[in-house]
Amino acid sequence: MEWTDDAIVLSARPFGDTAALVVLLTREHGRHAGVLHGGQSQRYRGVLEPGGQVTVRWRARTADQLGNWTVEPVRSPAGLYLDDALRLAAIVSAAALMDAVLAEREAHPGLYDATLALFSALDLDIWPAVYVRWEVGLLEEVGFGLDLSQCAGTGQPAGHLPGGNPNDQLAYVSPRTGRAVSASAGEPYRDKLLPLPGFLIGLGFNGGGEEDVAAGLRLTGHFLERHVFAQRHAEVPPARQRLVERYLRLNGLPAAEPQES
Repeated sequence: MEWTDDAIVLSARPFGDTAALVVLLTREHGRHAGVLHGGQSQRYRGVLEPGGQVTVRWRARTADQLGNWTVEPVRSPAGLYLDDALRLAAIVSAAALMDAVLAEREAHPGLYDATLALFSALDLDIWPAVYVRWEVGLLEEVGFGLDLSQCAGTGQPAGHLPGGNPNDQLAYVSPRTGRAVSASAGEPYRDKLLPLPGFLIGLGFNGGGEEDVAAGLRLTGHFLERHVFAQRHAEVPPARQRLVERYLRLNGLPAAEPQES
């Protein structure tokens, strides 16, 4: 068995004396593990950092074996942001989340391309909002897509016509169902609902401020924790929590409070 593919490094750890067990998100073959002989050597130290983009060949005698990697570096997004702890944390968080939630050997070409788009967007000022949208996409990939198209109570679609009642805008998300709720319908229950930042429904994407991004991180974090990792009896990766804590601290925002179920 043998194939070649483009890939993103999700994780690598020692395997034996000199080899490394490397987990990749490949474009056509999904999350895939294999052994890289010599993977602990200096040659691969920078190549196997989370988020590294590589071309790979996988070989095994049969399809169900762990198999061996041949790896060639293409680009190291993490290497571009060694002096930017927040952007670096975003790369590591994205890799850790995919490593933890994606099933083995199931193709996710859309997520692969979205992840490359996220890495490219790190050069832009709006990258934190792009990261939140990436997490929304990850939720959809693993079977818990948020319904932000219309109000769960009234059927009102996202946004509102110019000059319309601003209370008809979608403003909240049910923490139980993941469905959006308008400002007017959600007002009596606002303390039990999650705020919906406007950039997730096409309102002020470029102008989304730090508090909107923080609300977005709280939103996606709730569903990752309660509806993805809890179902696996697992914890959200520490790398994701470090990203959130660093973002809030650098922007002078208070730590997120737990959301009631």
